[in-house]
Amino acid sequence: MAADVAERVLERARALDTRALELIYDQYSDRIYRYIYHRVGDPDVAEDLTALTFTKMLEAIHSGKEWRTSFSGWLYRIAHNVVVDHFRKKGRAQQVSLDTGLPLRAEKADPFIAAEKALQFEALRDAINKLTPEQADVIIMRFLEGYSIAEVAQRLGKTEGAVKALQFRAIERLRRLMKDAA
Repeated sequence: MAADVAERVLERARALDTRALELIYDQYSDRIYRYIYHRVGDPDVAEDLTALTFTKMLEAIHSGKEWRTSFSGWLYRIAHNVVVDHFRKKGRAQQVSLDTGLPLRAEKADPFIAAEKALQFEALRDAINKLTPEQADVIIMRFLEGYSIAEVAQRLGKTEGAVKALQFRAIERLRRLMKDAA
């Protein structure tokens, strides 16, 4: 969506225009789902939490507590809070799924190489789960979802410098954790 078109759609959304809300859902639902899925690792739970994110978005817009600067960042913050609430209710550590559709199919790869890659992914998943929630968010958005530093900063409501620092600390911690796991 071009910036001027996006602004008009967001203004219509503030007035709870059904078509504008549909456009917003169409534009953001896949990205929000992927973000949540990478946090929870369960497609059914991710679908439920994505729906809850958009429900909370509507409730916030209806009550006048909508975004101030970045709609996308605000929506990701809602999704983050929904995930945090989910894990609080579940009372367990956050899980990160690395299932990104990478080709690990036995028919295309040597079974020993596929097994080795699966073990490496498991070790990486465990290491990401040991990061702080903010560090894990940055790693997921940057390297699993492919967002730029500027996009991650916008979505998390942080400066680019803060995202770079989080990314640096997360990578260093992952490096140490992966070395210890080897």
